[in-house]
Amino acid sequence: MGTVVTIDVYPADHPSGPEVSLGLARARATLRRADAVFSTWKADSPMSRLRRGEIRSEEAPPEVADVLELCAVARDLSDGWFDPWAMPGGVDPTGYVKGWAAQRALGDLASNGVTGAMVNAAGDIASFGAPDRSTPFRVGIVTPFSPGDLACVVELTGAIATSGGYERGGHLIDPLTRRPGTRAASASVSGPDLGLADALATALVVAGEEGLGWFGSLDGYEALLVLPDGTWRWTEGFPFTFDVPGVAAR
Repeated sequence: MGTVVTIDVYPADHPSGPEVSLGLARARATLRRADAVFSTWKADSPMSRLRRGEIRSEEAPPEVADVLELCAVARDLSDGWFDPWAMPGGVDPTGYVKGWAAQRALGDLASNGVTGAMVNAAGDIASFGAPDRSTPFRVGIVTPFSPGDLACVVELTGAIATSGGYERGGHLIDPLTRRPGTRAASASVSGPDLGLADALATALVVAGEEGLGWFGSLDGYEALLVLPDGTWRWTEGFPFTFDVPGVAAR
């Protein structure tokens, strides 16, 4: 998947207990498996071979078909603005699979010995529980115009993904033109599943304001959009931890 993943686990009692250690081992194995299957950087991965036409989808590991089916759902929910089949070089589910893998790794960490956990895949985060019984997880979203500074802080009760061109340049493809292009500076999507949140954030930063209309029918998912002129738009339930000063009304 070409990225760095970090895992934070908050054990109830014993930090090195067997349940916690086993969960971490399973999570690492899940992430390594996802990288081995889906990496477009590794020439011998099943996804790379599929993109080159060396194998058919039915000859790939079964999770490839599962992820591509989920990508098709995300394509429909985003009115085609998330479209792995419109990527240069052939189908590329990277915009979904990173969050999908992190969400699966999070499931490996759940046990009676853990009160909370976070899996952070290059800033896209899947979580459950909390660090303790009184304090929820809180994470910062950077401003796309000065990535060293925070734009806001959100209270995390599931997953959140942010997409934008401020770190990697023009890597986001407009599926209508099949060329790099975005209509927003950044987009963040929160919700129960990081795979779908990741895909929707990718689609939203490309589509711009019109993409906010998707969230009226998406139960549990909320969005924040930062436009090129610095104004903000967000859905009603986006989980800010405080009122947002000095930004345009949604």
